[in-house]
Amino acid sequence: MAYADKVVAIAASTGGVEALGQVFADLPSNIPPTLLVIHMPPGFTKLFAARFNETYKVTMKEADTGDYLLPGQVLVAPAGRHMKVVSTGGRLTVECFVGEKVRYVIPSADVMFDSVANVLGNRAVGVILTGMGADGADGLLRMRRTGASTIGQNRETSTIYGMPKVAMELGAVEHQLPLDQIAAKIMSLVQR
Repeated sequence: MAYADKVVAIAASTGGVEALGQVFADLPSNIPPTLLVIHMPPGFTKLFAARFNETYKVTMKEADTGDYLLPGQVLVAPAGRHMKVVSTGGRLTVECFVGEKVRYVIPSADVMFDSVANVLGNRAVGVILTGMGADGADGLLRMRRTGASTIGQNRETSTIYGMPKVAMELGAVEHQLPLDQIAAKIMSLVQR
């Protein structure tokens, strides 16, 4: 599968800002289209994206319904709304919507990962980073079962080894790695 055909989906919660900073510091500007769910209060995802853009090589944007998935761009789910990928006229876009909390959170990594599994199958890489609770574990397992490559942050480098731990226990994690090896593994997997 060509590099341009891959999509990366990342989930993080407690400790995620710092973890994402380390991952994105090591990624090139031409990464595949990337989706991100990070648990933040309303209003903070827009500020997070703006700060991110001042620091890293890729562009981050708080997602709006209809945004296309583009190389070199990270679409972050808006706080208070779920985000899923959809195929519209042969092009990949996102839909952001208010819904019920999933595993006590909105946006939910499970909602995003489920949509990636359904729409992209083996053309995706899923990553679950530090965070409390179990959000993302079921969705990451669905991604793995549809042929996607999956990565989980290890216990030693996680601020809270909750989300990646549950994903590991479910068998959703194909590659469990320390934080400083995740960017390189993402790049090796998208080039398959």
